[in-house]
Amino acid sequence: MKYRKLGKSDVEVSEISLGCWTMGGLNWVNGVPNGWANVDEKEITEAINYAIDEGVNHFDNADVYGNGKAERMLARILGKRTTNFIIATKVGWFPGTAEQAYEPKHIRHQCEQSLINLKREYIDIYYFHHGNFGENDKYLDDAIEVIYKLKDEGKIRLVGQSAYSHNDFEKLIPKVKPDVIQSFASAMDDRFLEDDTPTRKLLDEYQISFIAFGPLAQGILLGKYNPENPPTFEPGDHRSSAERFKPEKLATVQPKIEKLKNKFGSSNQELSRAALQYLLYYNEVGAVIPGFRNLNQVKSNLAGKDNPFSDDEFKFMKELFND
Repeated sequence: MKYRKLGKSDVEVSEISLGCWTMGGLNWVNGVPNGWANVDEKEITEAINYAIDEGVNHFDNADVYGNGKAERMLARILGKRTTNFIIATKVGWFPGTAEQAYEPKHIRHQCEQSLINLKREYIDIYYFHHGNFGENDKYLDDAIEVIYKLKDEGKIRLVGQSAYSHNDFEKLIPKVKPDVIQSFASAMDDRFLEDDTPTRKLLDEYQISFIAFGPLAQGILLGKYNPENPPTFEPGDHRSSAERFKPEKLATVQPKIEKLKNKFGSSNQELSRAALQYLLYYNEVGAVIPGFRNLNQVKSNLAGKDNPFSDDEFKFMKELFND
């Protein structure tokens, strides 16, 4: 396993780390599905222990993943080993009884609750989970103030910012001054990492690392889904309304998946290696954080950890998805 420093900090994370969203299972917030199909904790335990043995040292969580369930499950599995690892969590999508999740007192409450859930004295990376700080950014200044107070108190090591658009990152990075940012990224959509794009320029200017979630495009890059037999998902699974799983969307990407298989191989391990190493080719990427449900998926994700992309492999995949 290779490791990368995050931003200007001395925190090093495994290039391939683990995203814990699936561990929260089926879930809703304010009536909106935002979970995944339920997982088996025994299978998750096997997967995490294998990952640790292979050098994974970074786990990405959030208060909204099962509304605390994923944080508590991770704490049970790591047990007394917890301080050996870099644990990230987030605030922003679970509002509780607050009018908005970025109310300063709610941020403090959620940070304290996450510490209880994780059985930790501090959080290594604490993210603002999205870029909506209320109408006219009414909560932004106070939210920044409280998150840096939590850092001063030793409850947070690094401040992170997650968002989903260039506009949000352009607005927030100069104000929040995060050590690390997080968003979606895959070979199908690497808008935040491409040369000369607004977020990429900010990454380089501020010397910030990028954490990539969804690096496998939620399995689409593994060729898991057939447009003639599209997947169905349970209520409470956020994928149930996602356009990318509709037959017409899957049909447009299928020819590209076939070309991937011809180039890199058709096994999950080979396709996973291609998807993850494509992103890790970018120096700005601190880690990729694929999700997982079981040991086999983690084995697949880690199979190519010591096999970085060549310039030609990167060029092939870049051109394939930019046709």
